[in-house]
Amino acid sequence: MTKHQERSSGGRSRHGSGKWAWLREILLIVGAALVISFVVKTFFFRAFYIPSGSMEPTLEINDRIFVNLMVPGPFELERGDVVVFRDELDWLGETEEPETNVVQDVLKFVGLVPDPANQHLVKRVIGMPGDVVVCCDADGRVEVNDEPLDESYVAPGAAPSDVPFAVTVPEEKIWVMGDHRNASADSRFHNERGAGFIDLADVEGKATVIAWPVDRLGVIDSHHEVFDAVSAGEPE
Repeated sequence: MTKHQERSSGGRSRHGSGKWAWLREILLIVGAALVISFVVKTFFFRAFYIPSGSMEPTLEINDRIFVNLMVPGPFELERGDVVVFRDELDWLGETEEPETNVVQDVLKFVGLVPDPANQHLVKRVIGMPGDVVVCCDADGRVEVNDEPLDESYVAPGAAPSDVPFAVTVPEEKIWVMGDHRNASADSRFHNERGAGFIDLADVEGKATVIAWPVDRLGVIDSHHEVFDAVSAGEPE
């Protein structure tokens, strides 16, 4: 082999090696990003979308939100928190599974878009285990453990509840209501059939951020101040 051939062969070899190194680096970056995204969506945050107006004005139809999966546990759930929970009690009834494409499936896998096939609901926690939740007092307000609530998050023009109720929240359960009270089929409407209380184990997490649309980007307020005067309940 001549020197020219050796140089030419070596050049092709180095060029090919450089191409492979570049491709390998890209694959490693993409692989690492997928693994990190999968870990984040499995243990820390997950995306969901809002399909109805039951939480207006806090959450609007087609809002995309991120949910903190570490609430409840290791961080505690509190009254006022907006939570996403699995529809294990069949509040939604039967729904058709939507069609998706490859791109949507990948984004869904890494947690950047919600999985529309899973049945979830989003509501605000009003009663924790042991709480006595009643509506309504003489001024039309919801009471928790005999403390009336001034619910600043309720949709303008909506009453705290048009449905009277008086419940004691069982152990390991919560009582939830939508902020748009006259447009929310929440714990009140399912209580008669024994499905008004949500298992803490069914809570996916606490809704923390509105991520889309951009003009609504921001933190979701839990309004803990509404419940500051409420004493602790006594789980049965």
